[in-house]
Amino acid sequence: MSIATDVSPPAEVSPDRPAATGRTWSIVPLLTRLHFYGGILVAPLLATAALTGLLFAFTPQLDALVYDKELHVEQVGPGLPKPLSDQVAAAIAAHPGGTLAAVLPAAAPDATTRVVFSVPELGEKQHTVYVDPYTGVVRGQLTTWFGETPLMTWLDDLHTGLHLGEAGTLYSETAASWLWVLVLGGLILWCNRQWRRRAETRRTRGRVDATLFYDLKAAKGVRRTRGFHAATGIWLVVGLLFLSATGLTWSTYAGGNFSAALDQLDAGRPALDTSLTGGAAPAASAHHGEAPAAGAADPAQVDAVLHIAREHGITGPMELYPPADAASAWSVVENDNVWPVHFDKLAVDPVAGTVVHRTDYADWPLLAKLSALGIQAHMGYLFGLANQLLLAALAIGLLCVIVWGYRMWWQRRPTRGTRRAVVGPPPARGAWRRLRLPLLVAGILATAAVGWALPAFGITLLAFLILDASFGAATALRRR
Repeated sequence: MSIATDVSPPAEVSPDRPAATGRTWSIVPLLTRLHFYGGILVAPLLATAALTGLLFAFTPQLDALVYDKELHVEQVGPGLPKPLSDQVAAAIAAHPGGTLAAVLPAAAPDATTRVVFSVPELGEKQHTVYVDPYTGVVRGQLTTWFGETPLMTWLDDLHTGLHLGEAGTLYSETAASWLWVLVLGGLILWCNRQWRRRAETRRTRGRVDATLFYDLKAAKGVRRTRGFHAATGIWLVVGLLFLSATGLTWSTYAGGNFSAALDQLDAGRPALDTSLTGGAAPAASAHHGEAPAAGAADPAQVDAVLHIAREHGITGPMELYPPADAASAWSVVENDNVWPVHFDKLAVDPVAGTVVHRTDYADWPLLAKLSALGIQAHMGYLFGLANQLLLAALAIGLLCVIVWGYRMWWQRRPTRGTRRAVVGPPPARGAWRRLRLPLLVAGILATAAVGWALPAFGITLLAFLILDASFGAATALRRR
């Protein structure tokens, strides 16, 4: 459950009793029921996403421990690094099979150079050889996926799909689709509660409301739990909304709609033209970076490509991609994910010694820039360790909010006589029937639009409404 279920129905309210008659402009009763049921049903998905995201946020440190031999040199120096072409030649000698797909020069003095090969039997994955740039010695070899180590690939798939394939990705998209609904719903309920408190007594006017903090002496039982649930949720609002929005940008269905919207607005990342005859190359994936199709190339050209790239301002971490064919140029992609980011790209003709095309991050459309920054922050890269710690705090906070939400449900259970129950009753149904017609129509249209843009939310909400109506009808029949 997310944020604050501050308007909780008393234990004696029956969930099957229709709400009182009389039209109203207030959406609080409807939001209370939606927040309650949405939290209960989606909280397991959110908890899973929080736990797996917490692990994924620290993959750089985990990689450094698990793959220290492959990622780092044995000793920095002595002397200058060997020519990049010599390092590539050493990798090819250690891995004669496959096609050269990319070269990632060492991005730090203690880092190895990564030489990536496409191998047909690996499918979407690749084989990476790690070379000591000072000695030319191969430090190790790993099967990678878009530059990710096996451990990072495993954690990435766990977070996005629970290792269940395409069907598993629906779990993370559903969680992200509902997260913002629960967050905003809880925020509205919290604001409504604060307004009611201020209306009840003028003594609170001008004071800081204690529900923003943890007042351990103010209340006990369900009230204290609700205070923890609400206060934590309010502090997490901005972060959780950010995670929901950025996670949806590369989801299967909502992400597809987002990409289509960027295309319609001409706000996507500009494509790099690698053709030596002027034909534009296709745009690349926004999540894992660029990986143009590998083709036959002279590995000895990497020295000239690297030299030209540096002459044209590409000095940070970069990836060199061989041309797909004789009519294409090499691609150089700057891949510095830490703020300030650098995502410039060059198409280099090493024979002529020229740059045939370039795209600069500074020239990207605003939405493309924001999308790229959001993805890097979501993955914990943008601000380094501070970014990782912030993600960890959000994940742990969300887990606490979920636990307190379920605890409230248990604490509100009837405990007397024949009304004993394992958990508390839900808010009364029928709140939507009390809404004034203009508000009801607007709500239906808005929900339909959101459901179209976020199919995982729309389908699960429709399923919930059908089940809720069925249970309500069955209960009504039993009472006749």
